Amino acid sequence: MKKLKCVLVILFLSASAFTKDNKPQEKDELFGEIDTILADLSKITGWKPKRKVPAAYITRDKLRQFLDRRLREEVKPEDVHVEEQILQMFGFVPRTFDLRKSTVDLITEQAAAFYDYNARKLFVLASNESTLERRVTLAHELAHALADQQFSLRKYIRGGLQSDDMSTARQAVVEGQATWLMWAYMGVRNGKEPSVPIEVLANAAFTAEGGGAGFPVLAESPLYMRESLIFPYTRGLLFQNEIYKTRGQKSFTEVFLRPPDSTQQILHPEKWSAATPVQTIKPPAIRDAKRYKLRAEGTVGEFDHQILLRQYVNANVSDRLAPLWRSGSYRLYHEKKSARPLLAYATSWDTPATATWYLTLYRSVLAKKAKDCKFIQEGPDRVVGSNEYGRFEIWTEGEKVFAIEGLP
Repeated sequence: MKKLKCVLVILFLSASAFTKDNKPQEKDELFGEIDTILADLSKITGWKPKRKVPAAYITRDKLRQFLDRRLREEVKPEDVHVEEQILQMFGFVPRTFDLRKSTVDLITEQAAAFYDYNARKLFVLASNESTLERRVTLAHELAHALADQQFSLRKYIRGGLQSDDMSTARQAVVEGQATWLMWAYMGVRNGKEPSVPIEVLANAAFTAEGGGAGFPVLAESPLYMRESLIFPYTRGLLFQNEIYKTRGQKSFTEVFLRPPDSTQQILHPEKWSAATPVQTIKPPAIRDAKRYKLRAEGTVGEFDHQILLRQYVNANVSDRLAPLWRSGSYRLYHEKKSARPLLAYATSWDTPATATWYLTLYRSVLAKKAKDCKFIQEGPDRVVGSNEYGRFEIWTEGEKVFAIEGLP
């Protein structure tokens, strides 16, 4: 979902308008450890620090004010509305979902610190956490700062915005690597070799479903929003761990020089190692194209299908089918007269049999994700019906599945 990824990137990459009024607190006990932590991270990665990293504290209220203001400055209300429609038509969020408010609320609740790529400065949320917890958080952000000094993180992340799925993959590299280094730093500090505890890796394999204890905004958010928030940290951590096991110290640099181009490569690191190319597919052409205006287009990756199937079918089927994904894309149109949305969606799988299986499952998704669903025609290779958005048609062509939803 391209615009959602852009929104998150904008909120995390540009804090200069807010941070210019915060002065570094060089005498603070926590911030006094910055150079020592950087030196340890340098030994683990082989990267040399090139400059000092300034730091400051901020309050959660001021963070919320900044996030809300930055979002309003960078993203037009109509673009946020379009993204809401994409998420709604795929069934990821309810029709009453407020994307702007939910995004700001989620980040404000979850943030413990952040590194401002524009100002090259880190910020820690004022809290009652222990010194050890704050040191761990600081190590994570300093890992970002050190990587930014070697490769521009702003350029790296924005370089992936050409594709929704690629954008998520690059975020997973950045956050997953920083999370890995955070744990490795704690191990080194205790006299051990750089590594991540087995129990941490085991927990990283879990999903956000059913989670959110102690975090009411996260707990009440749609599954897709929760998973989109934690995926870069959890699956990114596992990705970095696998790459490190085979490539060692040079892995930290390699993932920046040869970025993964899909969430499938994050979920299956062997595909990144083998440089398995991501296939492409075009959404189906729509009839009476002159009556519609194209509003958005993007890619739908293995991660997106994993969540869709888990939400509307079950986790077991999701785990079996999603890895067989090969490509996916969408286009959202608005009817020129009524502004009624129309979704054109395409995906391809490893075999025609899998495509037929997915069509059957997507029929179940359609039956649940929108109101007033009725099926007019059902067969092994074609399903036709209607719901609150209008008529829909789904069909297979070999290993490909096509769908058009919202027809008059």
